[in-house]
Amino acid sequence: MSDATGGSYTLVVGLAADATVTAGALGDHRLPAGAYAYTGSALGAGGFSRVDRHRRTARGDSETQHWHVDYLLSHPAARIDRVVRSVGVDVECAVAERLPPGPIDGFGASDCGCGAHLAGPEALDALAERALTAHEAAVASSGDPNATVDVVDGSAE
Repeated sequence: MSDATGGSYTLVVGLAADATVTAGALGDHRLPAGAYAYTGSALGAGGFSRVDRHRRTARGDSETQHWHVDYLLSHPAARIDRVVRSVGVDVECAVAERLPPGPIDGFGASDCGCGAHLAGPEALDALAERALTAHEAAVASSGDPNATVDVVDGSAE
């Protein structure tokens, strides 16, 4: 999935069972089973290779926890179902703001003014559709004619 163009992404994560997640300085939080959507950016030199790193964390191939989402993804009940991407544009906060409020204030939003970059829990397909709609609206609002939105398999690398 490496894509040097980069942009913004939303991981649609299925949590098969209730879980307690320790999200760094945010502390311990009990999350009910369901689907969650985490929105982030992949704007550095590696582009969407950051999503590949998230996949390795979800598979248990990496124990390093740099970001809040790593704590969720490292739980054995979590899996990335799909990834919604806005390619070539930074719409991370615009997408996060279009999704429902999340269960943990500040999750994934320590470097911006958003309430959180984690939404859920909801039904998997419904949340994935909401994430797609949020990306499409954010890209349309960006005015960038070259930006695109796509959905890729969450387990593929």
